[in-house]
Amino acid sequence: MQTNFTPDQLKDPAIARSNEVLRTCVHCGFCTATCPTYQVLGDELDSPRGRIYLIKDMLENERKPDAKTVKHIDRCLSCLACMSTCPSGVHYMHLVDHAREYIEQHYDRPWSDRALRWILARILPYPNRFRVALLGAKIGRPFARFMPDARLRAMLEMAPKTIPPVSRNDDPQTFPAEGKKMRVALMTGCAQKALNTDINDATIRLLTRLGAEVVVAEGAGCCGALTHHMGKTDESHATAAKNIRAWDREMKGEGLDAIVINTSGCGTTVKDYGHMFKGHALAEEAAAVAGIAKDVSEVLMDLLDADTVTLSPNMARMGLAGTDKITPEPAEAGPLKVAYHAACSLQHGQQIKTYPKDLLKRAGFTVLEPKDPHLCCGSAGTYNLMQPEISQQLKTRKVATLEARNPDIIAAGNIGCMMQIGSGTDVPIVHTVELLDWATGGPKPPALTASVNDGERQMDIPVLR
Repeated sequence: MQTNFTPDQLKDPAIARSNEVLRTCVHCGFCTATCPTYQVLGDELDSPRGRIYLIKDMLENERKPDAKTVKHIDRCLSCLACMSTCPSGVHYMHLVDHAREYIEQHYDRPWSDRALRWILARILPYPNRFRVALLGAKIGRPFARFMPDARLRAMLEMAPKTIPPVSRNDDPQTFPAEGKKMRVALMTGCAQKALNTDINDATIRLLTRLGAEVVVAEGAGCCGALTHHMGKTDESHATAAKNIRAWDREMKGEGLDAIVINTSGCGTTVKDYGHMFKGHALAEEAAAVAGIAKDVSEVLMDLLDADTVTLSPNMARMGLAGTDKITPEPAEAGPLKVAYHAACSLQHGQQIKTYPKDLLKRAGFTVLEPKDPHLCCGSAGTYNLMQPEISQQLKTRKVATLEARNPDIIAAGNIGCMMQIGSGTDVPIVHTVELLDWATGGPKPPALTASVNDGERQMDIPVLR
């Protein structure tokens, strides 16, 4: 794509980067085939190619954003399916993030939009505040249908029926490993700590069981993604900087082999810290942090396939050795059927497509994939709260494709997807690490504690209990 930025404009690093991205685009339109909003709305301007033209015009002409441009950019999920599809390697993520920052700085949103964004930015990244808000939403949930604003209704309807107790595992501390092979920092996150404490607990048990010493670093918290995708750059960078400093201290202290992230939306952001902090005083530290950030599935594959793997007593009875598979005797009615939902931030943002499925298969589960696994479920951070109508359509489609496989369980690697899909189905949904923890000696995931019959079979794995 030809661009016409002036030399003065290109002195701005953000403009220079957007110029690079724009020039990579060849107008082919392959991205429209995998864009969820284009498939739902059928508007070229609600496709990556259409948004690229809008962003180019806005940035080149230093134009004040108009309502039309903002509407179409706001409708972008940042699912990044276009980046998986694009044959030219267009880094759409950096371009749309820059556009959102530009809009935040130059567009005067209606007061209701400003209020909603302010509330979300002041609550979701802070677990204690979020817990209080969830309690209020739980009380107000029966009255959701009376709310005049669809976004307020969505906020009430998405509130979980039960709010989990606080987990002390999220406090700064170190968890020793059984036969230590590596030392990792676990990112405990923000919203996840309020919505589902079982995920971090299962992650810690699983990692330490397999030989990873786990540290929860003092000062680490929200990755900054929630405010980053709203264009609130100063807020997102301030949050991210706390993580960088916290993990940098660990790296320069006892050392870290990896920073483990079990919420894939956070993982995509942390892995991009090097770009986010380019030219910043923390640039070197940010790049180092991004360089060792890994999704939990990546670390588990490293641990299970390491030549130096040794067995702890409770792992030996399960037949896990090096690259051997966990091979439980199947239940009478066959292994549990797990429909795997691939979170966009994992399969498109981080390009991790097979590891979670491979791990589940190695643990003895039958893994099922839904139709169109590349399409977003409609969660996308705060998207389901700010664009509830489009989000609902995407959720309905995703739930239908998952339920069509007739699974016993749905597994995912991102808390946002779990909340979104879970609100539309009666099939239990759990994090991948919860199933792996259960299969290797941990407790049954709380979401599965109620017996679910599959013919003559209850939901259990006899050998691995």
